[in-house]
Amino acid sequence: MIQIAICDDEANIRAYLVSLVKEQDIECEIAEYASVEKYLSADRKHELIFLDIEMADGSADGSGAIKNGMWLAREIRRMKKANQPVIIFVTGHREYAADAFGVDAFQYLLKPIDTKRFADVFQRAARRISKERERKKKKLVIQHGSTGKAIPVSHIYYVESQNHKAVIHAEEGTFGYYAKMEELEKELAGTFYRIHRGYLVNLSYVDGYNKQEAVMMNGDKLLISKYKYAGFVRAYLDYIAEDGL
Repeated sequence: MIQIAICDDEANIRAYLVSLVKEQDIECEIAEYASVEKYLSADRKHELIFLDIEMADGSADGSGAIKNGMWLAREIRRMKKANQPVIIFVTGHREYAADAFGVDAFQYLLKPIDTKRFADVFQRAARRISKERERKKKKLVIQHGSTGKAIPVSHIYYVESQNHKAVIHAEEGTFGYYAKMEELEKELAGTFYRIHRGYLVNLSYVDGYNKQEAVMMNGDKLLISKYKYAGFVRAYLDYIAEDGL
């Protein structure tokens, strides 16, 4: 069952999106929100969000920014990456679609919503969610000290090579154990990329980058080898664009 949120300040649009979701051959649980504040106050986890970019109730945050759909998307992206939903923007203005790249949106739907396009986008989103569920099940088993430990791969920010050890930087903490980076690179291929002989990064946790370093979601800045930069950029863009924009 996919947990879905439909966020739009127009009741008729919410009802129409609900009807389109129910036409798909996938079991879903749907929650509706008419404002940014109602979504935030509900404090529920969702795997897929249909989000109206222009949705706004006139309120603003501490900096004076209007709390609209784009503001909400940015807030969601500040949360832990392991719990990130797939975001599909709904908008009546094509020019807003470009803003979707800045918050890693999966796709956008233009109003009035075309039923065939909706079905195509929904099915691709469902496939991504299925892949993400499988990824979260994968664990890296290590020998840490005198005990064995299983760390969910989706919780690992990056792996660092340090004094013949592999140091795992994860949500649960930092763990060092004896392992070869080459072997870990093969085991974690697909979601991770070797940006330097000393760093193997989880692409899910890359918050930004330049030619010198990658900035991770936990705030760490990691050196990128000039020989690895082009390959890293390709891998990262392929990763965030998979089945999406």
